[in-house]
Amino acid sequence: MNLGILGTGTIVQELLPDLEALGVEAAWLLATPRSKERAEEMVKTYRLTGAVYDYDELLGLDVDTLYVALPNSLHYEYAKKALLAGKHVILEKPAVTRRAELEELAALAKERELVLVEAVPMRHREGFRLMKETMGKIGRPRLVNCYYCQRSRRYDAFLRGEIHPVFDPAKAGGVLMDLNLYNVHALVGLFGAPKRVEYHANIARNIDTSGVLTLNYGDFQAAALAAKDCPSPGESVFMGEEGFLQADLRFLNGYTFTSRTGEREEIRLEESHTHRLLEEFRVFKDMIERKDLAAAGKLMEGSLTVAGILEEARKKAGIVFPGDEI
Repeated sequence: MNLGILGTGTIVQELLPDLEALGVEAAWLLATPRSKERAEEMVKTYRLTGAVYDYDELLGLDVDTLYVALPNSLHYEYAKKALLAGKHVILEKPAVTRRAELEELAALAKERELVLVEAVPMRHREGFRLMKETMGKIGRPRLVNCYYCQRSRRYDAFLRGEIHPVFDPAKAGGVLMDLNLYNVHALVGLFGAPKRVEYHANIARNIDTSGVLTLNYGDFQAAALAAKDCPSPGESVFMGEEGFLQADLRFLNGYTFTSRTGEREEIRLEESHTHRLLEEFRVFKDMIERKDLAAAGKLMEGSLTVAGILEEARKKAGIVFPGDEI
């Protein structure tokens, strides 16, 4: 994999230490002129191939895959240009802000036989696979309550009026797109698409800082709670007629199943020192090297479902992003 990395933010800084273990042959960093000093320091620290400050220049280099880790509002534009240039694309979550955009990108990738995937580490964790295998023990699902809450280190700045992209509606921020997305990916991965969704959000400065997303599955109900303005215990509960399963979706380091008769089964995975992004990127690297378009397409089906849910939910809550039809 010859990788082009778009952005210098926190998620990119988390990935860079893993590049050597990933076996990336070359890694170029795309940065803005105002972040040149930081970009050059990152190149030096992580022994990257180099940094460039013009997207067309990056597309002209010998890179086969682009990792788009820019503000959410830029994902569609940059991914489309990459696909048109014949590059595989890894989109940092959320893939895009509207389902129609992702449908267009997916069609373009299929037409050009390119891999297009959304980076959502939980989908590739051993803990999530085990949860999925065990979920049948709860019997017919009745109620589900998912949590993904953590008080953002940027929330105090937000309260002072300093707006970071994650809290900026102009950059498609908000807790629904940042954290509740994980809850939704878990629910879609376990149960498929819901019949209806509603979103009840706490909104400040036109963006959601916390909220409750309800998903109606027809014969059972699910609630997805996420927050960037407060913490929570974190453990999600999946309740069925035969018992309930508890797991922390933030870590996915095991689960506890309790049957309706009170019998308990607890699974705890050994602490892994493998970074969550490394696990996921190994999957993507293998996909790209084998050109496994079928596997990428299966992941994209889930991403398309999630994109539609998030778009419907935020619009019902009155959260407007650039490009939305009013």
